[in-house]
Amino acid sequence: MQIDGSSAFVTGGASGLGLATARRIVGRGGRVVIADISEEQGAAAVQELGGAARFVRADITDEAEVAKALDAAQEQGTLRFVVHCAGRGGDRTRILDREGNPGDLGTFAEVVRVNLVGTYNVLRLAAARMAANDVVDGDRGAVVLTASVAAFDGQIGQTSYTAAKAGVHGLTLVAARDLAGRQIRVNTIAPGIMDTPMLGRLRADIREGLAATVPHPKRLGDPDDYARLAVEMLENPYLNGQTIRLDGGIRMAPR
Repeated sequence: MQIDGSSAFVTGGASGLGLATARRIVGRGGRVVIADISEEQGAAAVQELGGAARFVRADITDEAEVAKALDAAQEQGTLRFVVHCAGRGGDRTRILDREGNPGDLGTFAEVVRVNLVGTYNVLRLAAARMAANDVVDGDRGAVVLTASVAAFDGQIGQTSYTAAKAGVHGLTLVAARDLAGRQIRVNTIAPGIMDTPMLGRLRADIREGLAATVPHPKRLGDPDDYARLAVEMLENPYLNGQTIRLDGGIRMAPR
């Protein structure tokens, strides 16, 4: 399948990894619906991308809101591509605090709800739409999910975020097998330290220190690094059921 002339759905597409991916899709001749919770950033993204892009406000954990955004994507053409970037970070919370009190269960559950349950919600709803497509070049559709190197190298205090992202990695192969009979491919990117707006709030010296921990190249990951890999995953017909680390060779230290 080629992106040119097709419709794509990108969650978290108003900034960071998602916006970079939307740029690449539009640059390849695709049309994209951006789903995000920030209406201000969404409007700015559409203004930048032009007539090939549309914004729909959607919470990825809300079935009705995701369905509405998918409706918009199908109005633009045959929905063949989904890139799921939306999610949230996790608060650094140890299993036991310094006084030996157990970590907050609500915080853990909320991070898992957004990052893992939200991922499954987008995947299942999008797959139901793509399953009705005609087969083109052997596929009806392709999905790219987003995990994190934390899925493999979780640091102290990252139990909720690591559990959620490890869950995304874990469901990737199962989802690819589950949807193989529908000719829908599923792959996942596990980014390392990416230069996203969230990281941009850190002091320059902290950012430089993080970049120095990357073996090669010694820099933070650029959102376009993610976008380049995402569009390759969408178009490459033999890439399926894989989680690919995109991290410059980094392995996170315990803390």
